[in-house]
Amino acid sequence: MSKHSHKQENAEGAEQNAGEVQGEAQANDAAAEPEAGPAGQEQLTAEQVRELQTKLAEMNDQYLRKAADFENFRKRMNREKQELTEFANQNLILDLLPVLDDFERAIKSAETSRDFASFFEGIIMIQKQFTSLLENKWGLRPFDSTGELFDPNRHEAIQMEKAAGVAEAVVKEDYVKGYYLRERVIRCAKVKVLMPDGEDAPQPVPAEQES
Repeated sequence: MSKHSHKQENAEGAEQNAGEVQGEAQANDAAAEPEAGPAGQEQLTAEQVRELQTKLAEMNDQYLRKAADFENFRKRMNREKQELTEFANQNLILDLLPVLDDFERAIKSAETSRDFASFFEGIIMIQKQFTSLLENKWGLRPFDSTGELFDPNRHEAIQMEKAAGVAEAVVKEDYVKGYYLRERVIRCAKVKVLMPDGEDAPQPVPAEQES
């Protein structure tokens, strides 16, 4: 055998040994890596699956607890809202009870004495006390409209009549007083209105014709 043939065989053997070493290294790397699933996704170990299941159960339990807490909170708020609505006027009612007591005492006194003058004076006194209570403590006050210009924001025309010498619609008479609560009109006064004696004068809309 020639030297040339001997060198060629040595080269081929070295290449074969290198290929075997490289193959073993790749096999070792593949054994060390987690098994890959479809589309290159890694498969979880049994221990990892158990840990995820435990975390999922804990999160689900927390969610159920939060949901129950929120439902209890909602029910409590609805109950408190209902109670607030039902008893919102409790303080006002308590202030009105002494007035009711005064009326009962006045009636009993009148049944015994049959003194109309005393009974009338007692009623006037109760009415003043009642009005003062509502105005000073609760901000409810009546307003007079007689002689004022007609204001649809404060007045409701129940009756109208034309009058000479009247340039604008003017309230002639209060049928039912209007009331403010604080600074808001909560009931318009029902009034009789004097109208200018002219066809072109603006006409207030009577209450029964309002839309």
